[in-house]
Amino acid sequence: MDKLLRKKSNIILFLAPAFILFTVVLFFPICKAFYYSLCNYKTNYPIEFAGVDNYVKLFTKDETMKTALKNSIFFMIFSCVTQLLFGLVLAALLTNIKKGRNLFKNIYYLPCVLSSAALGLLWMFVFTPTLGINKMMESLGIIENYADGPQWLFNTDGFIILPIIVISFVALWQYVGQSMMLYMAQISGISSDIYEAAAIDGCTSTQAFFQITLPLIKPMVATAMSLNAIGSLKFFDLVYNMIPEGFLGNRAHVLATHLYDQAFKFNKLGYGCAIGVVLLIMCLIVTFLINKFVKVESYE
Repeated sequence: MDKLLRKKSNIILFLAPAFILFTVVLFFPICKAFYYSLCNYKTNYPIEFAGVDNYVKLFTKDETMKTALKNSIFFMIFSCVTQLLFGLVLAALLTNIKKGRNLFKNIYYLPCVLSSAALGLLWMFVFTPTLGINKMMESLGIIENYADGPQWLFNTDGFIILPIIVISFVALWQYVGQSMMLYMAQISGISSDIYEAAAIDGCTSTQAFFQITLPLIKPMVATAMSLNAIGSLKFFDLVYNMIPEGFLGNRAHVLATHLYDQAFKFNKLGYGCAIGVVLLIMCLIVTFLINKFVKVESYE
């Protein structure tokens, strides 16, 4: 095998399929989207080069873009913080139990593999006042009438509106299992000899978690945070399915839903590509910052 890999032609041959796939599926579409973002591009109309007009309009005249940007940044911060904390706690608890570990792992991970569109419709019914939580509180005597309870998906007061906060918790419920599995995989790779030596030295389980487990799983923390940040920035399914179309105006938009509306509902494909480019740049910047500030030490 070593002799085979010494030849550059063999290395190129092995790398060629992945390089071609990357170019065709990822690099070429990104370049084409960037070009279209500089054009007035609509279906069945000639493409006209417009320079940076789409970007100027996006950041100076588009009020929906400001709302979508605010909501997407809130999603990103909320997802990174909560999934980091809850994922670590669940991973630490499940790693230390022997009976029922696989059962609880499957329970927490199951929402990750279910359709976000189906879950969005399910939770929409749960938070609809006439059907879900409010109706249950009325039957239990907590409130006199379901209409007196919180308007979970219809309240538009506040800097971050209640429907966005509700959807953030639903997203936490759905995807915390993914973070948990990543952390568990990293924790299970830590040698038990380290914990045994620490116990002999009088280290408690809490001290072992902060002094041994956390430093050794930092590479996975950076990876999980990057995945959570990118996933939350391009968040679409739950928002689109849980909030009735047009009911809240533009206050519940995130970047992905704003892109969808502009490109496919209003036929402004060039403008939609501009939003997509901004979204891509944000993902790259956030990933760079996470990898820069989450310091990963090497341990022998």
